[in-house]
Amino acid sequence: MIKLEDDIFSIQNTSDFESIALEVFHFQLENCQVYGDYVRLLNRLQPKSVNEIPFLPISFFKSHSIITKDLPVQFDFMSSGTTGMIRSKHLVQKPEMYIRSFTEIYHQFIGNPAEQVILALLPNYLEQGNSSLVYMVDHLIQQTNSPLSGFFLEEYDALILNYQQAISEGKKVVIFGVSYALLDLAEQKVNLSQAQIIETGGMKGRRKELTKEELHDQLKQGLGCEFISSEYGMTELFSQSYSNKDGLFDLPKWMEIKIRETNDPFQYVDDGKTGGINVIDLANLYSCSFIATQDLGKRIGNQFQLMGRFDNSDLRGCNLMVE
Repeated sequence: MIKLEDDIFSIQNTSDFESIALEVFHFQLENCQVYGDYVRLLNRLQPKSVNEIPFLPISFFKSHSIITKDLPVQFDFMSSGTTGMIRSKHLVQKPEMYIRSFTEIYHQFIGNPAEQVILALLPNYLEQGNSSLVYMVDHLIQQTNSPLSGFFLEEYDALILNYQQAISEGKKVVIFGVSYALLDLAEQKVNLSQAQIIETGGMKGRRKELTKEELHDQLKQGLGCEFISSEYGMTELFSQSYSNKDGLFDLPKWMEIKIRETNDPFQYVDDGKTGGINVIDLANLYSCSFIATQDLGKRIGNQFQLMGRFDNSDLRGCNLMVE
């Protein structure tokens, strides 16, 4: 399996991706019981291309153990949520796959942490625990080797002081923030114009939901920034996508987005049309790499745009095994 792990992170083109994705499909068909059972119920055992591979509804991470047999679980990640909400669980057997994935992606799209100060405003993730986002940001903070980097609950004054000190030292500052906490900060009309601000995670029931455009407009106005970046990631994925000035998300070479019809999970729409987001994340080698999410989006060339979520997060036509 070490060779397949290395092959995943060595993908260079669409031909590489196609062949390795099919190899990963067959590995997970035989070694991930839940995914294998799902594929057999659909009777889609021999896909000839990536377009024919079945995608597991993301809700299965709430009700089943999506795991490769014969490998011990090291720990688990759990999704954030409001009180009483069933949280998704991602059982982690090889954390080094996650570390390798998010480190290479961050270097590619954001930069070298060793040359940065990273400030994290992720209060609800810290409070609820078992967060894949906190795990990732903590590793990136460690790579900065800066005493100014760190996590902040609602200590806005301390965050601002560290930002100002880092700028005075000529450092690039990256601020990861959950959307509602960044809005709280923006209401103080703070000038963070020299930071790259990466919003993620939504409102978590703390504020009224906004479109990306509305959210970014308010943050730009309150924080004095030319643009706001976004991170698209989730508990169930080992890889992330980042957007910058144009609001379009870029993908690493081992990740792909397909947009499905909202009423037919086995049909895809043309580029530029809105539908449900299917994610191929080959770094998810030891869980499931083919996931039908509850998000809406559209492809634009090799990038994608996030449009929102399904009403009531209802994945129509994908409930064959949900108990």
